[in-house]
Amino acid sequence: MGCNTSSEAKTEQVKDQKEQTKENIANNATEEKQKEEGQASEEQAATKIQAAFRGHRTRKSMSMKAATNQSKKPEPEPTKAELEAEFRADDKELCNAATKIQASFRGHQARKDAQAQKDKEQQDKEDIEKIDLTDPELNKAATKIQASFRGHKVRKDVTN
Repeated sequence: MGCNTSSEAKTEQVKDQKEQTKENIANNATEEKQKEEGQASEEQAATKIQAAFRGHRTRKSMSMKAATNQSKKPEPEPTKAELEAEFRADDKELCNAATKIQASFRGHQARKDAQAQKDKEQQDKEDIEKIDLTDPELNKAATKIQASFRGHKVRKDVTN
């Protein structure tokens, strides 16, 4: 019986150790989970603080810009009379400056128009190159145009 009791005691001891090990593992897992949650909540809190500060800083800079813009009053546009009073036809320097401005603008317009014309011609060339000359519908259309023109020419000659 002594053997049975000691083996039962050992079995009991092993069971207790297994239970303690399971509890320790569970406790460790719970602690790790709490740490992770704590870190996550700390990260969330840090993110919220940073967002609030950035918003504060942005609002502050926007209010400073608005205050600066309000303090600077734009100069009013000069009236036609003021402009005419300032311009004198005998001021050669002013006339030369106006002529140069007009010439540079006209040059700009001419270059812009020339480029647009060049682009249009290029597009027309590309469109013509895309035409299928072997298309029987194209030949029928060309024949109709030629016939109508010849008819027009004959009628014009008959009336003369």
